[in-house]
Amino acid sequence: MIEVKNVNFSYTKKPFIQNVSFSVEKGEILGFLGPSGAGKSTLQKILTGLIVTYEGNAIVNGVESRKHDNNFYEHIGVDFEFPSLYEKLTARENLNYFRSLYKKKGSSVDELLKMIGLSNDADKKVSAFSKGMKSRLNFIKALLHNPDILFLDEPTSGLDPTNARIMKDIILEQKKASKTIILTTHNMEDASELCDRVAFIVDGRIKALDTPHNLIMSKGASKVEYSYLNENNLEEKAECLLSDLKNDKKLIHLINTDRIISIHSSEPNLNDIFMDITGRVLC
Repeated sequence: MIEVKNVNFSYTKKPFIQNVSFSVEKGEILGFLGPSGAGKSTLQKILTGLIVTYEGNAIVNGVESRKHDNNFYEHIGVDFEFPSLYEKLTARENLNYFRSLYKKKGSSVDELLKMIGLSNDADKKVSAFSKGMKSRLNFIKALLHNPDILFLDEPTSGLDPTNARIMKDIILEQKKASKTIILTTHNMEDASELCDRVAFIVDGRIKALDTPHNLIMSKGASKVEYSYLNENNLEEKAECLLSDLKNDKKLIHLINTDRIISIHSSEPNLNDIFMDITGRVLC
């Protein structure tokens, strides 16, 4: 559904997006992960036809993005991080207006409002909405025309845990319906749960691209961390690899002499792997 080959782009004479290549299959969720200013949103703008002065190829649903026509937008849905809504209109009026711009029709406005928990606020002006309500409304605006491809930019940002869960469940339902999704996020937990593959993007380059599981397994191993009482009855801590657990004579001795205080296993998460590969932190 998406094929990107050797894409380069810069806002200035200094290189920015550099030699980016990747593909996304139908029904796949690909996550763009990276710090602010890394190039994630710029790549989305290239793929959605908002930037056309790039070099290389960015083919979306069989169309070179820079050569798109209006029909291009019948097949993609975009949820930007900052809502693009008419504040003087109600939620229902906003959705009815944007729905009228498309030939394709998806679920009804009432169904979408119910899906996202805004039925009781359907006739309230958007200017009276909280940030989270605006985010949810902006999200379902991207679903109005039942697009084949979704571009989601920080879809759970600013949401409470309950509404973030609703949002993630809807995204997973879209995947089950064979929608192709590009998800930009700083949230590693969201990426681990939702994405089939993730791309680590730093300084306009893709530093790694794989499944969350493969990235974690290739760069780290599960560990067992434990604390115990030493010979002076003072607490100390130690750790060993889970795979070497049976060979850790010290741990075995501490267990047999009942000197263990606590013990638990841990494994690196995507944030740990991101820092290891890129030397950067998400912010």
